[in-house]
Amino acid sequence: MLIDQLKSIAGPGGWTTDAAELEPHLTEWRGTWRGRTPIMVSPDSTENVAEIVKACRSAGGAIVPQGGNTGLCGGAIPDPGGEQILLSLSRMNRIRSVSPADHSLIAEAGCTLASVQEAAAAVDRFFPLSLAAEGSCQIGGNLSTNAGGINVLRYGTAREQALGLEVVLADGTVWNGLRALRKDTAGYDLKQLFIGSEGTLGIITAASLRLYPSVRNATTAFVGIAGPEDAVELLARLRAGLADQIQAFELIPSRALRYVLRHIPSCRAPLERESAWYVLLEAHGASDELVEEALMACLESGLIADAVIAKNRGEAEAMWRLRHAISEAQKNEGASLKHDVSVPVGKVGEFIAAAEAAVTSAMPGVRVVAFGHVGDGNIHFNLSQPKDASPAEFLAAREMLATVVYDVVADFDGSISAEHGIGQAKRADLRRYRSETELTLMQTLKDALDPDNLLNPGKVI
Repeated sequence: MLIDQLKSIAGPGGWTTDAAELEPHLTEWRGTWRGRTPIMVSPDSTENVAEIVKACRSAGGAIVPQGGNTGLCGGAIPDPGGEQILLSLSRMNRIRSVSPADHSLIAEAGCTLASVQEAAAAVDRFFPLSLAAEGSCQIGGNLSTNAGGINVLRYGTAREQALGLEVVLADGTVWNGLRALRKDTAGYDLKQLFIGSEGTLGIITAASLRLYPSVRNATTAFVGIAGPEDAVELLARLRAGLADQIQAFELIPSRALRYVLRHIPSCRAPLERESAWYVLLEAHGASDELVEEALMACLESGLIADAVIAKNRGEAEAMWRLRHAISEAQKNEGASLKHDVSVPVGKVGEFIAAAEAAVTSAMPGVRVVAFGHVGDGNIHFNLSQPKDASPAEFLAAREMLATVVYDVVADFDGSISAEHGIGQAKRADLRRYRSETELTLMQTLKDALDPDNLLNPGKVI
């Protein structure tokens, strides 16, 4: 029997069938997706993962890989049928090696993002991937979904941080591609097949990651502006005026800030005067004085309404807490719907205006909370229920409102998924908004690498 075989392979402490222990792994944090599994196995080595995959393949058992389970699209949740095997990578949490001279390290898939950052900092290096969930999300999941976060503007997504991968394939074969090379033109770049594939083509067990010199002279500022279009112009001016030293550039609407101040303890507004919109920015390598001069020029020209620069790291962290707490605060305003989209950076302002007009026309009273990473065009176009609507009534309009938003995204040549993947949530949308040629290529890859459809079936395609 497969379950007994998996218990034997995983060994003591490497599996559970206890309902209470399984519960947190069977739904994502919003509770949108819920599944069942007969067992969760937690291997502690790549060889262990390979044995589990081979056993499942022999028995025809499907596998759902799971990292920190911080995703928002149901990509790491088994289906409700109760037969899919849940494979947690959480015990594979070792930093295998660190090379300061090479500016790289090798981390197992179950390492939290925060632990990777800490390992880099311990040798005076910097790992730039940064997300609100970095204390619990895992690097394998970050790579499987090609996570973005706040530093994409300067460093790129998770894809750009991966120098090499170790992957268990659908037949249990282990591909060891843990190279730390910056230049390698020897054939296909195979690691790119698995980054962003959400565990449907192979199971990432370790990664060789790119590090950077430690950050010096970090300057954080909170800026009041009239609208998103001004944020785009401000970004362009600061990139030019600060020799492209902008590390992060986050757009925050006044509604989101009010949510945070209302629901999150010990938060306060950085600026005395309220603006319709705000930008939270961080520059690395430019002095506070240089950033202040650049912002003063923008203030004098009328581009910005107000600005304040953090005097120390504590003030900077308080500013960042406002940004990271938006999603948590929004939960206290009733039901909400999330749309993680991207458009060309220059069109961010036009997109937000067009999308807000479209959704408020479709549902009068809906409260738009559009925030995110202006520097890479990634907008979290979130919606809070109308104040006089019931949560159930609002959530029943999920598909209708998503179509409204995604149609506007398509009009702007954007993407319906910027950094959370497709999972279960956006499979139908992917078919609607991507060409038949793209979909055929994706299916061809899936058929070639996982012909029996045992790796995370029902996700992505």
